[in-house]
Amino acid sequence: MSEKKTKSFVLRVDSDTMDAIEAWAADEFRSTNGQLQWIITEALRKARRLPKGKKGGDQ
Repeated sequence: MSEKKTKSFVLRVDSDTMDAIEAWAADEFRSTNGQLQWIITEALRKARRLPKGKKGGDQ
């Protein structure tokens, strides 16, 4: 099985937005990090910006 490469970075988010993301993550049974990854992947997929062959969004 191939391992996914990940990069870490600092993200500054205002507290109201973070509260909303945390609540959404809890509703979806995801971690906050997992929810952020899903949101980003979905936005990239909808904008057709994901690399070819990468479906994403299946967490």
